[in-house]
Amino acid sequence: MNSYLLAVFLGYFLSVTCFSLVLNGVLLRFTRTLGIRNRSEGMIRWNSQYKPSVGGICFYLLFLLSVASYTVFFPQNQLLMNQRLLGLLGACSLAFLMGLADDAYNTKPLLKLSAQISCALVLIISGTYITVFNDNIANYLFTVFWVVGMMNSINMLDNMDGITTVISINVLSYAVLFEYLRGDCMNIYFMIMLGVLAALCGFMYYNWNPSQLFMGDTGSQFLGVFLAAVGINCFWNAPDFAHHYIHSKQLFVAILAFILPIIDTSIVIINRVAKGRSPFIGGKDHTTHHLVYFGFSERKVAVVFALISFISLGLTYGINLYSESWGYLQIIGFSLYFLLLLSTFYYITQKYQKAP
Repeated sequence: MNSYLLAVFLGYFLSVTCFSLVLNGVLLRFTRTLGIRNRSEGMIRWNSQYKPSVGGICFYLLFLLSVASYTVFFPQNQLLMNQRLLGLLGACSLAFLMGLADDAYNTKPLLKLSAQISCALVLIISGTYITVFNDNIANYLFTVFWVVGMMNSINMLDNMDGITTVISINVLSYAVLFEYLRGDCMNIYFMIMLGVLAALCGFMYYNWNPSQLFMGDTGSQFLGVFLAAVGINCFWNAPDFAHHYIHSKQLFVAILAFILPIIDTSIVIINRVAKGRSPFIGGKDHTTHHLVYFGFSERKVAVVFALISFISLGLTYGINLYSESWGYLQIIGFSLYFLLLLSTFYYITQKYQKAP
């Protein structure tokens, strides 16, 4: 990357971060009821205090700003001819609107699921799908599972101050780094990821414990489909830094990048099904809640999740950069790391189930 491009991207990131700070501050000041659901029902969150859930509005606006800004810095590109970009715009817009409706009206689970499947189908039709199988039908079905699963995982993980925000920041930071190291910084997706990353950094100021703003379903649904698409483009389908592509290696790259949403959702579903409860009904039984029962403060939980996410993404960096050979030894090692985290969190959810 030449010095001009570096200055452009750095200046853009800092400008959008400042804009995010200002925009979220404006929303906080002038919005007192938008995004706050029916108080008789309420969101099932750890924090019982009602706060504006409008962070997602800022995410989406700065997402659109990033698309528009790219045409300013790189006017020679014909974005309307980019089918994958149009698919990403459509899927993210649908997720944003569905989340906005859910924040305002508590939409039915079936309607939400239908919208999530539609987001996945829009991505697939536009050419964004996981390519790990020889059969495209299998690829399409797995992509639907990935997108719907990620949208629900990010939504479920947004249950405590700063958790989803810090994990999303880590994932996007590494995605931007990977694209930079692959020498692929001129595409529109790099600019969009940089913009959404900056939006999250500005939002973190208001979302860190004790928070002033929530992102709401508007933000978590948008982030869910956006991160699912980032996962497909930067982790599932992208080669390593030596331009090698090995299916089993990319599987671990994707799992490690999103390890905490995957583990949290898996444990919650296992525990709820074991107790005869629906996995789709919210509750204070996530890994984050049990860490508080264990004795951690909410802020320490966010720090622990940030560190685990950082370490796991660092391992994905190591896989891509240093793993010249890939075989059973690496597969066993990374499998043990995943199982260690999964079993540790599962043990904590079984051992510490009530607040002290």
